[in-house]
Amino acid sequence: METEKIVDANATLAEVVKSKNLRLWEGFPVLLLNSAENGLFNYNKVKKHLISAEQKNLDYLLLMSLILYENLGLEFLWMKEIRKQIPFSNEAFSKKLKEFKKELEFRFGTTLISTTRLINIFRNYLQSKEKTFEEILSQKEELSLEYALSQIFSPRQKEILLKKLNGEILSKTEKEYFSRTIRKKVAALANEKLHQLAKNLNNKR
Repeated sequence: METEKIVDANATLAEVVKSKNLRLWEGFPVLLLNSAENGLFNYNKVKKHLISAEQKNLDYLLLMSLILYENLGLEFLWMKEIRKQIPFSNEAFSKKLKEFKKELEFRFGTTLISTTRLINIFRNYLQSKEKTFEEILSQKEELSLEYALSQIFSPRQKEILLKKLNGEILSKTEKEYFSRTIRKKVAALANEKLHQLAKNLNNKR
């Protein structure tokens, strides 16, 4: 059971990195804190789930988390180990820390993350003190669905499908595209025999 928890923790962090979803990235410091405090975080195991570009995003999200903790005056023993593992010099860390304090955004590449939101989300989490890592892992279902949809539908198809599921109004073009293309895929996914076939194939891995 302990091994399964470790796999879940590292896989969940990897899925958050893959998502490129700013809302999820804003919650990354909370996920990292919980997994590391429970002895579940393993940098190399998270990296194994990611391709090169995603690994770079992981490093920046870890850097962002460490800077957030330091900005709030928090110190954890495992922070030093992560500092050694991510490819940033002490000078680069200090520069990013100063930027974090002066600017309203944490920047890496073309990504901008609000430092105010980061701080508020993390402080709210610390104040609640009721969330457990198991509760955070419940987000894995949402992330897994997001990832599964990405494997089956194109970004445009997924956007239209989610609008439909959320009860949003579709344009005439979107309605036609949904009826002509997306509905057929959805119908195929609802086929029970296809479900059983997928399970059988998955069990043979």
